[in-house]
Amino acid sequence: MSDISLAPGRRLAEIRQQQGLSQRRVAELSGLTHSAISTIEQDKVSPAVGTLQKLLKVYGLSLSEFFSEPVQPARPKVVIEANELIDIGSQGVSLRLIHNGSPERTLAMMLETYEPGATTEKIRHQGEEIGTLLEGEITLTVDGQRYQLRAGQSYVIDTGHPHSFNNTSAQPCRIVSAHTPTTF
Repeated sequence: MSDISLAPGRRLAEIRQQQGLSQRRVAELSGLTHSAISTIEQDKVSPAVGTLQKLLKVYGLSLSEFFSEPVQPARPKVVIEANELIDIGSQGVSLRLIHNGSPERTLAMMLETYEPGATTEKIRHQGEEIGTLLEGEITLTVDGQRYQLRAGQSYVIDTGHPHSFNNTSAQPCRIVSAHTPTTF
């Protein structure tokens, strides 16, 4: 008999944390109360099969997957190949996110390409962004103030202020940037 079957609450708590969910969010998604989730995760009560199925549906797991021996999570990658970058851009803007698979990372980095005429919408999110233009030119607008940047120059912005990028030149612009938080 595996240790998993002896402590289902601890296993549920581990799965929830690995997926970056709070107990309150799991309660909302499963239709259970926050106190029920807490009590189950502390192994004060064993969940009924129906309750367990509701929780596993939130986590995308079947009953058999839950009760099988856990697979050790893969170690975060150290080397990420170019074809593994995640492109989250569109409409002439390529934003290739460098991601090693770790949900606990606190910094995100991107390789950005802005085709001639490409622009981003004004966005705003908590955090900070730092970037360096590798080639080309870009107009960075922060809080209504425009900054014309060229290759070799860098910028640092508080992303809590509305900001956008616009390539008005005839050449592509490439930027390497880092930002917090890891999602925006």
